[in-house]
Amino acid sequence: MKTLTIFTPTFNRAYTLHKCYESLKKQSCKDFVWLIIDDGSTDETEKLVKKWQSEDIVQITYHFQDNQGMHGAHNTAYELINTELNVCIDSDDYMPDNAVERILSFWHRYGDKKYAGIVGLDASPNGKLIGTSMPKNIKASPLITLYSKYKVKGDKKLVYRTEIIKKTPPYPIFKGENYCPLSYKYLLVDQQYPLLIMNEILCHVEYLEDGSSMNMLNQYKANPKGFAFFRKEAMKYAPNIKEKFRESVHYVSSSLIAKNNYFLVESPRKLTTIIATPLGLLLYLYIKTSKNKAIGIKSGG
Repeated sequence: MKTLTIFTPTFNRAYTLHKCYESLKKQSCKDFVWLIIDDGSTDETEKLVKKWQSEDIVQITYHFQDNQGMHGAHNTAYELINTELNVCIDSDDYMPDNAVERILSFWHRYGDKKYAGIVGLDASPNGKLIGTSMPKNIKASPLITLYSKYKVKGDKKLVYRTEIIKKTPPYPIFKGENYCPLSYKYLLVDQQYPLLIMNEILCHVEYLEDGSSMNMLNQYKANPKGFAFFRKEAMKYAPNIKEKFRESVHYVSSSLIAKNNYFLVESPRKLTTIIATPLGLLLYLYIKTSKNKAIGIKSGG
């Protein structure tokens, strides 16, 4: 059995998926399987993957399902993965030639059951770091602490122990919606184990115009129940009052978009939610009346 599963959720991305495949072909270590979750594509994705499988250069598992959105594809991936470690590489991204070797060498050297996995760096195609590097004076940290305490910025590459990620509840599927923030599971894992810090580039990411990162306002409008669900969880685990308040503002906004009149009753932080309601109303009005704008959140595609 392989040690690492690289999984890629994809939806009508046949035009860009080859970049990920080419990078996996070049890996100096082949101790991995590539799991492709085809989330209802109607393009040439299946035909393309079958061609790659016939080349027999990379071990590829292909799974097709009706469209459930990014989080639904992640749910399926976690059900299917049976390797010790897993990492998501989005359909428009690719890995440096020795990324798998570095991940596994790092894990064999430092990995232990007291860690959830590894957090590494993302970079743009030209090699520029996405956001900032991580602190060099600590060995491990929960993901939320890196951002709140150490002021780390930008998307990071997460390599999780499969045993741990499987134990967290699946992402909820709301009828008529196809997105729930992936950070939901990461928050739950954070409450149990820290991540080993690996200050090395593990993935090159590209923000395409049809990706969810570049359409986040539209995501807010189209998936308010998913976002409100996540904000409730985020309020529970927010590391400080400022973050609790920020999550409450977003919770109010998403709840109003979802036309949920019981959002205050359902809030896990009722006083904070009451205080946040005026700003939440303003954010709701802004989202409802604004055209889409790109913001820097890499969510996949």
